[in-house]
Amino acid sequence: MKSIPIKLSFAEEVKAFVSIVNRYPYDMDLRAGRHVVDAKSILGIFSLDLGRPIVLEVYTDSCDELEKDIAQFKI
Repeated sequence: MKSIPIKLSFAEEVKAFVSIVNRYPYDMDLRAGRHVVDAKSILGIFSLDLGRPIVLEVYTDSCDELEKDIAQFKI
């Protein structure tokens, strides 16, 4: 598992982020405090407090390509 801190501030960013992560076959969650949602779910992401730090948890060890694709969202 790999944890990547990210920042999503606007609806357009959330839409772009979900579009990117849905291209990958492995499971991913977003964690904001003690709340965890599926990273591939737009509605799930909007249920989080986007003002708090968010961590993307990727359940694979080889996610270099994903990290390149989401570089704009990384903190």
